[in-house]
Amino acid sequence: MRNREEARRRAKELVSKMTIEERASQLRYDSPAIERLQIPAYNWWNEGLHGVARAGVATSFPQAIGMAATFDTDLMKKIGDAIAVEGRAKYNAYSRENDRDIYKGLTFWSPNINIFRDPRWGRGHETYGEDPYLTGEMGTAFVEGLQGDETYLKAAACAKHFAVHSGPEAQRHSFDAHVSKKDLWETYLPAFEQLVKEAGVEAVMGAYNRTNTEPCCGSKTLIQDILRGKWGFEGHFVSDCWAIKDFHEYHMVTSNGFESAAMALEAGCDVNCGVTYLLILSALQQGLVTEEQITQAAERLFTTRFLLGLFDETKYDQIGYDKIECNEHLALADAATAEGVVLLKNNGILPLKKEEIKTIGVIGPNANSRVALVGNYHGTSSRYITILEGIQDIVGDAIRIYYSEGCHLFREKVEGIGGRQDRLTEAVSVAKNSDVVILCVGLDETLEGEEGDTGNSYASGDKIDLYLPQVQRELIECVVAVGKPVIVVNMTGSAVDLRYAQDHAAAILQVWYPGARGGSAVAKLLFGELAPSGKLPITFYNEVSELPDFEDYSMKGRTYRYFEGKPLYPFGYGLTYGEIEMTTVCCADKVITKADKDSVVTITDNTTMELTIGLKNNSDRIQQEVVQVYSKASDSVFGVPGGKLCGFARVELQPREEKSISLLVGQLAFTVVNDDGESIIDGKDFQISVGFGQPDKRTKELTGKETILFTARIK
Repeated sequence: MRNREEARRRAKELVSKMTIEERASQLRYDSPAIERLQIPAYNWWNEGLHGVARAGVATSFPQAIGMAATFDTDLMKKIGDAIAVEGRAKYNAYSRENDRDIYKGLTFWSPNINIFRDPRWGRGHETYGEDPYLTGEMGTAFVEGLQGDETYLKAAACAKHFAVHSGPEAQRHSFDAHVSKKDLWETYLPAFEQLVKEAGVEAVMGAYNRTNTEPCCGSKTLIQDILRGKWGFEGHFVSDCWAIKDFHEYHMVTSNGFESAAMALEAGCDVNCGVTYLLILSALQQGLVTEEQITQAAERLFTTRFLLGLFDETKYDQIGYDKIECNEHLALADAATAEGVVLLKNNGILPLKKEEIKTIGVIGPNANSRVALVGNYHGTSSRYITILEGIQDIVGDAIRIYYSEGCHLFREKVEGIGGRQDRLTEAVSVAKNSDVVILCVGLDETLEGEEGDTGNSYASGDKIDLYLPQVQRELIECVVAVGKPVIVVNMTGSAVDLRYAQDHAAAILQVWYPGARGGSAVAKLLFGELAPSGKLPITFYNEVSELPDFEDYSMKGRTYRYFEGKPLYPFGYGLTYGEIEMTTVCCADKVITKADKDSVVTITDNTTMELTIGLKNNSDRIQQEVVQVYSKASDSVFGVPGGKLCGFARVELQPREEKSISLLVGQLAFTVVNDDGESIIDGKDFQISVGFGQPDKRTKELTGKETILFTARIK
């Protein structure tokens, strides 16, 4: 039934049998049953950001930002498939019991492919980071895995939030994001376009805010002109939850709910997450909408239901309950955690050697926290393995483990009637009695998250700065002052100020929110059973004073592509334990090495560029690395100042292995976006960098390595 025309025909036929009242009822997210037509109730709202969410037990994968750090599209596709399988298993079980409740359908409102343009945004950890190309590639892989390539959709994915949406959370219901045509088409829209055109994403969700004065869920420009017109999107469009009532309550672009419902429906919003579409029939009576508009929306929605096979017998009906949190999916989650952890600093202390250690102090508010494992939009795990528990499991009785919470996550004390920093003395005592300290700090979804879903009332889920909470900063300084080697394990979904740790800690691991059992993989990385290989999908800045105002949606001064300062840790950066050497890059029959930085390669086809990259593992362990290709227009005023990622590949080499890989770089490497938002080829010379990170000074300073550079000249 991936034949959309046949699904559309069946949908049109079924909808034609409905009364106008019945058709209108189907435009709600909680669509009621139509018993006379044998149509069961269906709830469109389900979540699958990093595992089936909010409907009981499911495999818990790392938060989206942690999956982005893997730079592994093959893994991402497998994760999407695993979520779809577990979603089907749950749907099969629940529907047999006639349970059609929220979070139990097959339309998953994931992935979130907004660009993480500012580290203050609380929902940034739901995204794939700051880069449009990485976001598009990871998002495409996820959607392809989730939806499958069989006759029927395994599940339906939803690209959100369309478009130009990334905070501030406190203003999202009234905010108007002003954006230039260049930034719109260069940064904010490419991932959406890719998911529509290449991945065939079945749904798109609008954002709460306005974009250039139009509310996104009622925007003729975004929905009609771009999404359905320019891109040819044929799926259904859903509002963000209760976003349509914002039209008249906060955006003030309509006078009442009837007008808001009409505005959204006329623009092409098919299903309302909220209650405003309860007014559709009244809007019809007032002449604000037409029967044809209601019918068209209903037909689109039933087309999706037919594509999912909800009115047929399909092979997916046989997916059993045993697939939920099965060993295969748990192993996949472990692999994702391991690949996504980023080693930011290592003075040689890692990996830890068990035979050289008698005592380890595990300290910090996130050391034994389950909340910090899972991020937001998560399901339930049948077992949680915190960082502390992972370390305890891996060392057994061989090493004595001391533990202290050290401090509360953000409050001044742990015990209600205790004194300020009532766990600090314990932490210092643990450090003094340990050979090495593993200090687990960071945030969790109560401090960075979504407006309305967070305990962070002072910033509505966003951060006001890049500092860790004051009590944690004091904890770090006191533990470091003891004089023992300190390994900082940072659990955040965004960039934070780690300058003190960079200056004083022996090693730093960025582990994001690693999933419910993530402590196991982190422990294996600490003790060398695995080697870190993640790369940063975001820039770690030094402080917010380096950034434009949070409300400013211009890309100038933001992300690695436009940031003019020196970052703490650059996008694409990440260390590992061994060393994979890049020996050569072959392009158009020319061999380039590190000594040939001024090499010029003539490109006769400006749509693709094939690279053959020679690699050598100089270590005695299995190593993984991420090859990264960046392009910078040398002679175009429209070029991105910092260059842009245009290709990447995760590779694995056996001990001392040498091999070559082929990497096909697309036309993105040779295009720029002009002030009219047009993607054009402008200029002839493009600086191409191939390495394990960016070709910037900070990456070289941190890694001690240079990338292989050459000029691609278009003939």
